[in-house]
Amino acid sequence: MTWWRGLSPAARGVTALIAVIVALNLALGMLRSIVGTTPGGPTSSSYATADDGLAAYADLLQARGHPVERLRTSLDEADLAVETTLVMADPDDLSTEEADAVAAFVRGGGRLIAAGPRTNPALRRLLGTDLDWSASGAERARPLVPVSEVAAVGEVRAAGNGSWRHAAGGLPVLADGPQVLAAVATVGQGRVVALADASVLQNRFLDEADNAAFALAAAGEARRPVRFAEAAHGYADSVGLGALPSRWKWALFLGALAALAWMWSKGRRFGPPDELERELPPPRRAYVDAVGATLAKTGEPAAAARPLQRAARRRVVARAGLPPDAPDDDVVVAAARLGLADDELEALTKTPTGDDDILAAARALARLEGSTW
Repeated sequence: MTWWRGLSPAARGVTALIAVIVALNLALGMLRSIVGTTPGGPTSSSYATADDGLAAYADLLQARGHPVERLRTSLDEADLAVETTLVMADPDDLSTEEADAVAAFVRGGGRLIAAGPRTNPALRRLLGTDLDWSASGAERARPLVPVSEVAAVGEVRAAGNGSWRHAAGGLPVLADGPQVLAAVATVGQGRVVALADASVLQNRFLDEADNAAFALAAAGEARRPVRFAEAAHGYADSVGLGALPSRWKWALFLGALAALAWMWSKGRRFGPPDELERELPPPRRAYVDAVGATLAKTGEPAAAARPLQRAARRRVVARAGLPPDAPDDDVVVAAARLGLADDELEALTKTPTGDDDILAAARALARLEGSTW
C-alpha cells in the first residue's frame, strides 16, 4: 500500500469515493438480480410495470388474442408489416427517418396508435399539420361520433396531462368540452388513433371507466398483431457494450475513472516532489567544525586569529572612546576595564602561536559582542 500512502489527502478522498460508488452499484445490481425489483420502467413502455407504464395494456391485448411484439430496433430499420398495429407512446425521441417510416407504414395499410405530444413529427407527415397540443387536459372524456374506436365506450378517464386544441386533419372522437383527448384519421389505406394523453392506456387508468374497451378497439380487429415501439424507450437491441444494462455501463465508467485517478496519482508531476518535512539549516556547531577543520589544514594559526584580534580591538576602541590608532597598552587597559580575562587581554595584541591563543581571541570577541553596556 505504498502507493496509497503516497497519495495526497484529496486524491485519497476521490479514489475512495469512486471505489465506494462502484462497489455499491455492483452490490445493488446483484441484489436486484436475486430479489427482483419494485414496479418501474420508462414512461409508457410496454415493459414498464409502474403506474405510468403500458405492461397491463400488453397483457390485455395478449389475453384477447392479439399477438404482441416489442420492437427493439429503430422504426426506420424495422420491418413494419401493414397487417399490424403499431403503438408509439411517449417516445423519448423520434427521428425524421422514423417519422417517414411510420407515415409510409400507415399509408400502406398499417394501423397506428400515437399517444403523447412527442408523436407529432409522425402525425404531421400523416395529417399535413400539427394537432396543436395543450398541457391542459381532460380527466373525463366522452365519445363525440359513433366510430368503431368508441362504439363500446361511454366514458374514459385520464390524468389530465394534455389535449388537442383542434384536431386539424383528424376527427375528434373523445373530448371534454373543447379539450379533445383522442382523434382518428384515415390516411391512405391505414388508420391513425391520436391520443393527446397516453395515460388513458397506462396501468393506473386501464381498469377505470371504459378505458380497456377503448384500448382494445384502438388496436383494431380481433387477432390483429400489435407491436410496441420500445427502441425509443431505451430498449434498443445492441451488440458489444451497448447490450450491457445501464447500471453496468456506469460501473465500468466509474471503474475506468478510478483507474485514471490511480494512474494520475502514480505519474510524474511537474517539478520535484514536495518534501514531507521542511529542511532545516545545519546546526552552528557543524559550521564551526567545518571552519576549524579548514583552518587546521592551513597550519597558520596567526592567519586565523588576526580577523578576531582586529574585530575585538575595534570594539574596545569604540567602547572606550579611544582613537583608532591608540597604543596597544591603552587598548589593553581599556579592555581590562571592560571585563576581559588575562589570557583574553594578551590575545588582543600577542601574535598567536597555538589553538589556545586563537580560542582566547575568539572568547574576547564573543565577550565584547555579548556585553550589554
